[in-house]
Amino acid sequence: MVDSAGPATRRRAGWGLPIIAALVVVAALAQPWLRQALDVPAVANWSTIFVAVVVQATPFLVLGVAVSGAVTAFVPAGAITRVLPGRVAFAVPVAAVAGAALPGCECGAVPVARRLMGHGVAPSAALTFLLSSPAVNPVVLVATAVAFPGRPEMVLGRALGGLLAAAAVGWVWSLLGRDDLLRARRPVPETGSPLVVFLATAQHDFLSAGGFLVVGAAAAATLQTVVPRAVVDAFAGSGWGSVLALAVLAVLLAICSEADAFVAASLRQFSPTAQLAFLVVGPMVDVKLIALHVGTFGRAFALRFVPLAFVCAVGSASLIGWLLL
Repeated sequence: MVDSAGPATRRRAGWGLPIIAALVVVAALAQPWLRQALDVPAVANWSTIFVAVVVQATPFLVLGVAVSGAVTAFVPAGAITRVLPGRVAFAVPVAAVAGAALPGCECGAVPVARRLMGHGVAPSAALTFLLSSPAVNPVVLVATAVAFPGRPEMVLGRALGGLLAAAAVGWVWSLLGRDDLLRARRPVPETGSPLVVFLATAQHDFLSAGGFLVVGAAAAATLQTVVPRAVVDAFAGSGWGSVLALAVLAVLLAICSEADAFVAASLRQFSPTAQLAFLVVGPMVDVKLIALHVGTFGRAFALRFVPLAFVCAVGSASLIGWLLL
């Protein structure tokens, strides 16, 4: 078996544990200073939000990279493409439904979509899966039903809005997207036994996505700490402006899709359609996801994909809200 990792890669990997150990030692020595710094309310609020975002997302990121590794190691090349319809127009809605059946967070869906493209799945179908999996999976819908008791229309609205938005993005990308931006970043096939490939793939994807998750979580914590709550409340009574306000708020807050329904339910001053926009947009576009997209697929891809996903999500939520709510 040929070792695919070069000497430079192995040297960098060998530095990982010493670096982590050094950071732990530095944190222990700086404990008195850190305790004093965290006494400042704004800093304490920032650190609480940062840790909450990372802790919420990490288990689902682990699930996502595990699925990603399993796809690479145990699914024969071409098997997934044989399951999906050959025509992209039909493959997109099938991918949307398939994504809805897999419990997972938006962070974990990114490496899975990357691996699907590496196995020959059309980028538009893989991106549809990336959006639908965190937006309308069974765990998210159950959490929404708990957050909105006695309001099944919110659960149905979230399911329909998420599926419609994901499929719309897939269809538009198939017509106007730049697949070459994604092909350039397909993973290099691993060598070795399936278990070795699984572990190597999962480790690579976790370290890659985890770093950008931390960057995105820090951005979300900063925005939540800096923007006054009064600014948000001012938009509550502005009609369709409230829909856009909660859509933007969902992007900035970057709450895990398994928990965002409880935040949306607490925003009672906003209309049901605005609350639905918060639920549909959040799992598809937020600051930590933008960082993950840049790190996984590149800045050029993110500049095209993020605005498309945001517009489709807001439009879908507005349409479904108008029809159901």
